Amino acid sequence: MHESPLSRFLLAAYVLLLVYATLHPLSGWRDPGGTALAFLSAPWPRYFTAIDVGANFFGYMPYGLLCVLALRPRFPAVPAALLALLSGAALSLALEAAQRFLPARIPSNLDVVANVAGLAAGVVTGILLAPQLLGGGTLPRLRAKAFESGATADLGLTLLGLWLFAQLNPATLLFGAGDLRDLIAGPVAGSAGERHDAELFVMVEAVTAAANLAAVALLASAVARPGAPLRRLLLALFAAALLVRMLAFAVLMQAEQLLVWLTPGAQLGFAAGIVFALAALRLPRNARLALAAMLLMAATVLVNLAPPNSYLAATLKVWEQGHFLNFNGLTHLVSAAWPFAALGYLVYLASAKVREPVR
Repeated sequence: MHESPLSRFLLAAYVLLLVYATLHPLSGWRDPGGTALAFLSAPWPRYFTAIDVGANFFGYMPYGLLCVLALRPRFPAVPAALLALLSGAALSLALEAAQRFLPARIPSNLDVVANVAGLAAGVVTGILLAPQLLGGGTLPRLRAKAFESGATADLGLTLLGLWLFAQLNPATLLFGAGDLRDLIAGPVAGSAGERHDAELFVMVEAVTAAANLAAVALLASAVARPGAPLRRLLLALFAAALLVRMLAFAVLMQAEQLLVWLTPGAQLGFAAGIVFALAALRLPRNARLALAAMLLMAATVLVNLAPPNSYLAATLKVWEQGHFLNFNGLTHLVSAAWPFAALGYLVYLASAKVREPVR
């Protein structure tokens, strides 16, 4: 089996996301006294829900899968499985112990059991799927036909995966990213007497969606292999983003809110973004990179300067975060940071000496 930089990038990104989700909101640190692992010998929690157990189980399942895929090229199946189990269990214990220093979090031995169970399921899945996901398997062959080889392209694919993940946040505009206002100054609230025409909000959402969609398309084109069916790949990527968006509203909010995000501004922005992106793909590579960077910067500035959308606020009133509070904080962080990570990646691509692909 050949080494897979993509699996290592995805594993590193997932570990960072797991740490943030486990320790969110990362505030109010204090020392409660006692030993760090005292929760392991504590009585079984009196109150817990299936959602809590399921979240811990499925939260560590991807870690087991990705860790095995990252280790398999260098280690046989059994050592890779053992290393994945040991590292995942150590990570779970360390994060659970760290929760005791946060007043909003409660470490639990049940959480550790659920984490390790999910970890084991992910490890078994990784061992079974490794022949198809690594080396000469089906997925690597498809990837080789569609995208450039090497760590640089794998990093771009990781960014595209994080962009899809960011669409799970229902509090953002369609494809909107880079909103730093909540992270810097707390929740933004509009003035009670401040009113804006509906056309303004339609235009803001349309421009935001179109600019980000086109920027993502141009970024993806920079890592696509010459001769690849780029337009079909992009349409599949955007279809997946819309499905993720619907899933977010159906699961995190209510089933009847499935398409509430498909506002006139979102529809206009999606259509305009598709047309603009397909036209921009004809530009030379460096021009595409520069245009993608400008679109990202413009959309990010617009998102942070736009007035609060009263329609979106009314929609989110039905949003009961509950058990998904930490998950939603995670998706918000990824959404806020993604344009800046993508901008750095575009600058790196522009500075690297890469041949101009012929399309």
